Amino acid sequence: MVDQTLADWLLDADPALRWQVERDLLGAPEEVWRATRARVATEGFGARLLALQDPDGQWAGGAFFPKGFDFEGPAAAEGAGQPWTATTHSLNALREWGVDASVLTDTAARLAASSRWEYDDLPYWGGEVDCCINSWTLANGVWLGADVEGIAAWFVEHRMADGGWNCNWVEGSTRSSFHSTLNALKGLLAHEAATGGTDDTRAARRAGEAYLLERGLMRRRSTGELVAPWVTRFAYPFRWFYNVLNAADHFRAASLLDGTPPDPRMAEAMEAIRAERQPDGTWLQARRHPGRVWFEVDVPAGEPSKWLTFYGTRVLAWWDAAAG
Repeated sequence: MVDQTLADWLLDADPALRWQVERDLLGAPEEVWRATRARVATEGFGARLLALQDPDGQWAGGAFFPKGFDFEGPAAAEGAGQPWTATTHSLNALREWGVDASVLTDTAARLAASSRWEYDDLPYWGGEVDCCINSWTLANGVWLGADVEGIAAWFVEHRMADGGWNCNWVEGSTRSSFHSTLNALKGLLAHEAATGGTDDTRAARRAGEAYLLERGLMRRRSTGELVAPWVTRFAYPFRWFYNVLNAADHFRAASLLDGTPPDPRMAEAMEAIRAERQPDGTWLQARRHPGRVWFEVDVPAGEPSKWLTFYGTRVLAWWDAAAG
């Protein structure tokens, strides 16, 4: 059960978050949370972002970067962050907030006609060479009804020998990355939920999940050391960044799709999530990922985050329910 004070605080949120609180934490009737979800397209964050879409279907005039982005200028300097305003990031947000694909009408077709990747001028729905970009394009494609089966097959072909993926494979990396692997898994899970997947894509997802589980979601397999401090540094929006809360949320979704219980190899990671919960039941925002945004959707660093509190409460409820 969610404490009433905490529930009231979480419900006092943008519809993009509120409907998920209603459905996943409070067990509201379907007609209640569906009505709230429908509001995402017409008010708050969702409506605001939809209004920023370009006539050609893009946002900020570009696929992954805004049109005219200076890759040699100060906005591209180390520490400046990734601009989060272009098409892929905007679609990610709308999908994750629960906007129905019908609201975006013919966006998939408009992007097919007008949007090209900054890398080699490749067509949008064909993907490119980056695992994270391809994972989002796969998830956004199945959501919007685009043909992205080629990207699904790409993940099978580009999985590394140790089980996962690395966005730097094109530069010669041969070892998987926590960040890349989690993002690849999210894309494959979205594809599987929408289409059923194929034998090969389902096997690739299981292998990638095993890569993370064998490391307890947070440790180096070779030494047992914590992979890095960022594994327990939680920030919303998650973007491409790995942490155990982001990973646990994927494993919860996979468990629900597969009809399987939580994997016990997640135990240490789940306790790390629990350890970050404040006495009042909230989780604090660790940082805001640097880079240009259309508008902020969560609190500054150090403040209680409704989004992180929702995710943390939801994964612990799933884990604890299985433990009895």
